[in-house]
Amino acid sequence: MATERLTRVAATAGLAVVLLAAIGVQAVAIAASWGLRYWLAGGAAAVAVGALALVRDRQRVVTATAGLVVTASVVAAARLADLPTEPGPALALASAVLVGSAVRALPPLPAGLIAAGGLAVAAGAWAAARPGAGGSGVVALNALCWLGGVATGLTLRLLDERARATAERVRRDERLELARELHDVVAHHVTGIVVQAQAAHLVGRRDPARATASLAGIEAAGGEALRAMRRLVGVLRDTADAPPASAGTEQIEELVERFRRQGPPVRLRLPGETAWPPEVTSTVHRIVREALTNVARHAPHAGQVTVDVVREPDAVVVEVTDDASGTPAESRGGYGLIGLRERVEALGGTLHAGPRPGTGWSVRASVPCGRQ
Repeated sequence: MATERLTRVAATAGLAVVLLAAIGVQAVAIAASWGLRYWLAGGAAAVAVGALALVRDRQRVVTATAGLVVTASVVAAARLADLPTEPGPALALASAVLVGSAVRALPPLPAGLIAAGGLAVAAGAWAAARPGAGGSGVVALNALCWLGGVATGLTLRLLDERARATAERVRRDERLELARELHDVVAHHVTGIVVQAQAAHLVGRRDPARATASLAGIEAAGGEALRAMRRLVGVLRDTADAPPASAGTEQIEELVERFRRQGPPVRLRLPGETAWPPEVTSTVHRIVREALTNVARHAPHAGQVTVDVVREPDAVVVEVTDDASGTPAESRGGYGLIGLRERVEALGGTLHAGPRPGTGWSVRASVPCGRQ
């Protein structure tokens, strides 16, 4: 998230610099040929539409519509008042940014209407251009800017939709996988209930004490099955080769040992008590596996990797950190973390992944487990 915000801020700052440069160049050119007072209307329009382009993410329909209206107005004014042909470079660029932003993010109908409005403004500029006064170059630049804005918007829209579809598929697959694990847990407990009920029926008359023990086991297994069933229903209601549900600390130790043979050294810390629900145990295993996979993929030069699994009063906290330097933060994200976050949040937990202070990367998750 922080990286995305920094990218947006950098892009907006870069656009502001380009617009200011275009406005300055246009002002100097018109001042040297027509006189500066002939540029005031076009300059004011360029500043206004440029400001709208810089805040386009807030209200895309409003900013794009207002920008096109201002552009169309200054085109008409330039023709009627015998001013330099508009839109100039800065105004054409700002309008193209507004059109491209709308095409990228808005629903199809408003996006198409705004793109059509941009085309209408370009056609109006062509109709209002004066032959022999440099108007043909301005019209060509405006048409190219509009075409570039629409093409860029459509391309980014396609990439965004593809990324959303992939992320949604990852989330759905993760939920279905978790649902399968919970189904196995429920089936295991129900089978135990049936077996103990049969045993209680057989020995009840001859040995009441053993029957009482069987009934206590049925009660415990039934309660655990109901809790697992509620979690299963919650997972399926929210939606739309993993380790088995019985994966425990032994599997985590094996996983870390395999990683040590091929990657950086790993310091592992596990709690002494691991009597957790099976879905929590398998999720802890999944967190460690995904985090170590990311280290192997993106930071094989790390000097030390730390895996900490801590039992808190009502949750299991897993944190995997490394000390790798020089790895771009944006390269550490991916669909694996998206699926992992979906699994953890489906169980009512939280997951945070991001750069550590100084150097390295951290994946930290808290999975509810009931109070000790």
